[in-house]
Amino acid sequence: MSTDPAPPVLKIAGLVKRYGPHIVIDGVDLDVVPGQVVVIVGPSGTGKSTLLRCVNGLEDIQGGSILFEEQPVLSRSRTIHAIRRRIGMIFQSFNLYPHLSALENVMLAPVKVLGEPAKEVEERARGLFRKVRLEHRAHAFPSQLSGGEQQRVAIARALAMNPHLLMFDEPTSALDPETVGDVLTVMEDLATEGRTMLVVTHEIGFARHVGHRMIFMDGGKIVEDRPPADMITDPQNARTKQFLGSILQH
Repeated sequence: MSTDPAPPVLKIAGLVKRYGPHIVIDGVDLDVVPGQVVVIVGPSGTGKSTLLRCVNGLEDIQGGSILFEEQPVLSRSRTIHAIRRRIGMIFQSFNLYPHLSALENVMLAPVKVLGEPAKEVEERARGLFRKVRLEHRAHAFPSQLSGGEQQRVAIARALAMNPHLLMFDEPTSALDPETVGDVLTVMEDLATEGRTMLVVTHEIGFARHVGHRMIFMDGGKIVEDRPPADMITDPQNARTKQFLGSILQH
């Protein structure tokens, strides 16, 4: 029986992203294997969100390479749309269509983009509403939902495309504190299922309980990459220690 580890679902090598002369990502290397939850933390403006956007082909890159399931991610390539269908992206803002119900928002892409039968998609979507603990709100419109409920609909919408990788860009940062826990609980459920997840967040408790790896980025570079409990209790880099100290005091 082979004991070789699974190949990375995501392989980033020497990634460079610039806006004009400003280097936002400076030579990042990162492999993510199936089923792994990788949490990325760091100060604002250090390239965390830009990294996710590069992985999804939403940004051009100026150096290095990104392979998703062994396919190169190039923002202007003919294959980028097929790659994006296998990557679920959850942003800070929910980006729900206000004129559609929550259920219609979740069904839209599988029906319109993938051409799946509406009846089958609706059945799957209702199961996703149970998964995100919102089955009683499926027919509500976004304006009738709290921020936390809208974010959980956005998670269900991403799951409706059966993604192989879920990426979260500070999914709780725009939420009322009372609704943050509901979103984190859903994310923990997904991690328990064995979902491959790349999460940019300041929720250190989530990182400690759910993450397999915790990455600290600063100045466009990966400064530390360790198990969350190890990094939180004994950061090896002075900048990591300073950052975590400021976060954990609040």
